[in-house]
Amino acid sequence: MMTDNKFLTGNVDNDKKPYIIDVEKETLDNTNFRTTIWTGNKLQLTVMEIPVGGDIGLEVHHESDQFIRIEQGEGLCQMGPAEDDLSFEQKIGEDEAVFVPLGLWHNITNRGSVPLKLYTIYASPDHVPGTVHGTQEDAESDPNE
Repeated sequence: MMTDNKFLTGNVDNDKKPYIIDVEKETLDNTNFRTTIWTGNKLQLTVMEIPVGGDIGLEVHHESDQFIRIEQGEGLCQMGPAEDDLSFEQKIGEDEAVFVPLGLWHNITNRGSVPLKLYTIYASPDHVPGTVHGTQEDAESDPNE
């Protein structure tokens, strides 16, 4: 288990407790690249802010499906069966949702003029409970990612 406070902060994750949230407000108010809000046994909620021209990072989840909802901004969603075969591409924007099946490579790039604000639900959890990454560089240097 990771203990570096650069990535974990106190009581950010409301781990396995009943929780009610205005997810749109939390998403729009978030200024970190990634903040894990809640982690249960089978689900995890994370909010993200992707800077103009930035992306979430090309990734694949071998143990979870993923739901992504865009609250602010415009982007390009790419998915495919291999890291070098992202054969699915579609523009995405506010109030739209992306469903990423387990095992599919994917990336979302901010193609708009404002930060891309989104929330994502992993089923099963993908990040260590309480994970906060202020920047994409923090996320990429986190040994648990």
